[in-house]
Amino acid sequence: MSLSRRRFLESGAELGAVSLLATVPARAAEPGLRFFVIGDWGRDGMHHQRAVGRAMAAAAVASNPAFIVSAGDNFYESGVTSIHDPQFKTSFEDVYAEAALHRPWHVILGNHDYRGNVEAQIDYTRLSHRWQLPARYYTRTIAAPGGGAEIFYLDTSPFIRKYAGTITNTAGQNPHAQRAWLDAALTASTARWKIVIGHHPLYTALGGHGHDQPDMIAAFEPILRRHHVPLYINGHDHSMQYVEMTGTAYLTTGAGSHTYQPGPPSRAGYCSGDHGFLAVSLTAQDIQLDFVDIRGRNVFAKRLTA
Repeated sequence: MSLSRRRFLESGAELGAVSLLATVPARAAEPGLRFFVIGDWGRDGMHHQRAVGRAMAAAAVASNPAFIVSAGDNFYESGVTSIHDPQFKTSFEDVYAEAALHRPWHVILGNHDYRGNVEAQIDYTRLSHRWQLPARYYTRTIAAPGGGAEIFYLDTSPFIRKYAGTITNTAGQNPHAQRAWLDAALTASTARWKIVIGHHPLYTALGGHGHDQPDMIAAFEPILRRHHVPLYINGHDHSMQYVEMTGTAYLTTGAGSHTYQPGPPSRAGYCSGDHGFLAVSLTAQDIQLDFVDIRGRNVFAKRLTA
């Protein structure tokens, strides 16, 4: 079932000083903006990480995505230690080495990244021609026919209360400020499509304890509903899932390396333990969503219409 037109109507206003917080323009794209999203991948090529990378490279040759999004948990088990950590080479540069994958990677942080040196991942942006993590949370505005898109990249680990005082060190972060930033940035956006991406899910097709994230629902669902955000994408759960809840499509794409077999969804939607990634295509009229597995097969497709 497609989301209704009313849920896609969006208003614009002046953001003012808030826009100074890491709002970075992206390159213009051809009609039919395409991008890929891969999550939970950084395992030195193991657990099918290389196979997913090869499938993504083949798809990139065919469809020429404007950029690739990493939905967090970039390096297992405990992030990186510095900008010279060998994992940048063994888990990223060497695995996604095909020429078709040498395009901008818009990166966010996951909970495993918070076990290491987060600032090193931000600073690696200066050393890499494709790794782009300018701040812990930021936006990208993409020009395209029909009004383009704006993607809001979140830093979700500080919102998960159980991480406080653990190895996942989110101390010193201010989730209230991030929520205020997102609310103001969505209000100011004049893009045709507003898409939010974070590491942790709100709702999943599996539902229930351990899959839905009550902390995330409490923090972000009111904002997503108020601004009629049609699409929220996340990683964290090592699977590929789709579900529609309260007017928003929620997609989990955490199958970049290690996965598990989740069983059938408890809600109307899709759920699979296949290894793979998400391909997104935007036009002025619709959003096309495709989960692609390591054999290059489209295992699930959904079109959201305006």
